[in-house]
Amino acid sequence: MHKIVEWLEHRTGIQTVIKDFLYEDIPASSGWHQVIGSMAVFSFIIQVFTGILLAFNYAPTPGDSYLSVKYIVTELTGGRLIRGLHHWGASIMLIIVVLHMLQVFLYGAYKKPREATWMVGVVLLLITLGFGLTGYLLPWDNRAYWGTVVTTQIAGQAPIAGPYLARLLGGEGRIGVVTFARFYALHVLLLPPLTMILIGIHVYLVRKHGVTPAVGDTAPRRKFFPEQVFKDTVGVTLGFLILFTLAIVADVPLGKLADPTDTNYVPRPEWYFLFLFQTLKFFKGPMEAVGSVVLPGLAVLALFLIPFIDRGPLVRLGKRTFAFAFAALAAIAWSGLTAAAISTTPKNTEAADSAVEELQAWQQLTPPELEGLGHFRKENCKTCHVGAGKRGIGPDLTQMAAAHRNAGWMVPHFKRPSQIVPGSSMPPVQLTDPQLNALSAFVLKLTPQNEASLLSAPDFAVQGASIYEANHCGACHQINGAGMKMGPALDGVGQRRDRAWLEQHFVDPKSTSPGSIMPPYKFEPQEMDAMVKYLLQLPKAG
Repeated sequence: MHKIVEWLEHRTGIQTVIKDFLYEDIPASSGWHQVIGSMAVFSFIIQVFTGILLAFNYAPTPGDSYLSVKYIVTELTGGRLIRGLHHWGASIMLIIVVLHMLQVFLYGAYKKPREATWMVGVVLLLITLGFGLTGYLLPWDNRAYWGTVVTTQIAGQAPIAGPYLARLLGGEGRIGVVTFARFYALHVLLLPPLTMILIGIHVYLVRKHGVTPAVGDTAPRRKFFPEQVFKDTVGVTLGFLILFTLAIVADVPLGKLADPTDTNYVPRPEWYFLFLFQTLKFFKGPMEAVGSVVLPGLAVLALFLIPFIDRGPLVRLGKRTFAFAFAALAAIAWSGLTAAAISTTPKNTEAADSAVEELQAWQQLTPPELEGLGHFRKENCKTCHVGAGKRGIGPDLTQMAAAHRNAGWMVPHFKRPSQIVPGSSMPPVQLTDPQLNALSAFVLKLTPQNEASLLSAPDFAVQGASIYEANHCGACHQINGAGMKMGPALDGVGQRRDRAWLEQHFVDPKSTSPGSIMPPYKFEPQEMDAMVKYLLQLPKAG
């Protein structure tokens, strides 16, 4: 063991680094108030660790993301706990970061030569808020969708840069795939490494200038290990116990799948943004930008400039009357605005978790109609048929059923567009007759009311329905009234069976259903995944 340590020390210097870190000199006045910084770093580590565990089962696309979160919390072993740790950990991390900055502010530890240390801390606070903001959209439920709509609209109010910010966030017009992809990239790819770099810089600056001693502290300095390490360990353990308890006893809400047509939904941000949400109510019309952008911008600027505004010598904690008064006023203002926002929040009509089961329009499609949606996407029909109320090259497909079109008209039109509609510039659709029938079945389901929901159907559902049709499952089973009744109807099968049962049933039907005449199916892993996910989301009949 000694030789291994010696080898590592000679090649990396790791032993020297650890000793320098543990046996750093710290002021005798250091104590329990210094543990908050260590708790903040530990909170970030918890977020990274739980985020990685969630990513193993998370599908980073709209629609699919919602179903994957539902799968994590309902089927995955420990999934609800991991999501709870990540969700509540975000709130606890923000609280700890704010408390750490408050402690530094009250002690005056931002004064010369520690100005840069303070400013890096302010950036870390903003990034912590950024984590909450970008992660809010990722479950893709109504709460996340409409909260992000408000966020992008606020960003668009920024003077001069507003339109560019809205375009950058992908929130120009409606929230969709672009917004989701950019929020996910920020949350997973950009902010974590940036946070790691800034934490490294922050720790380096703290070590360079040392922990701020209390005024008049002339006692001999002591080592970081073991006394302060013990206190940090106690603080970190206490914080984790609180987080673990929250993750167990407080369920994280998951509303119904994001519905862009549900304009009656009243959006509300996370609790730590409620004060800003309430502040906006004091500014109407052209003054909205003042409450949404100008005042928050000035507040952030003031935080950055505190070391340069307060340039006086360090004084005892008991004499920092102005600092305590300023912090107290800020806390009262934040608490009052937050309480006002909570008291005026209308009652949520979506019950936590139970709303997950609310039926979406695309879930009511039969397998052939969902397969038709797949052909609709592959043929890029949306390029010319842009949607209800919009002018495109082709006609509005949401009016086909109202115009009394049927498959007998549409299939020949797909094959020979210019013969059925003289002058049509549409190219022939190169699909088989069954595929054209499926495409026409989907198009005839489109209405101005359900178009957005149908087109948002997740890829796994479309792929699963296509596999279902390709294997002629409808010859024995029914889904949404389509198919035969030789076998049991598959509506609501996810409430009777779990993923493992379904996978085993496909591989060896008789092992799960003795006497079954169903043949075994050797799906590829991706096909099996899509098929099982599709079946698990099927709603109950009626």
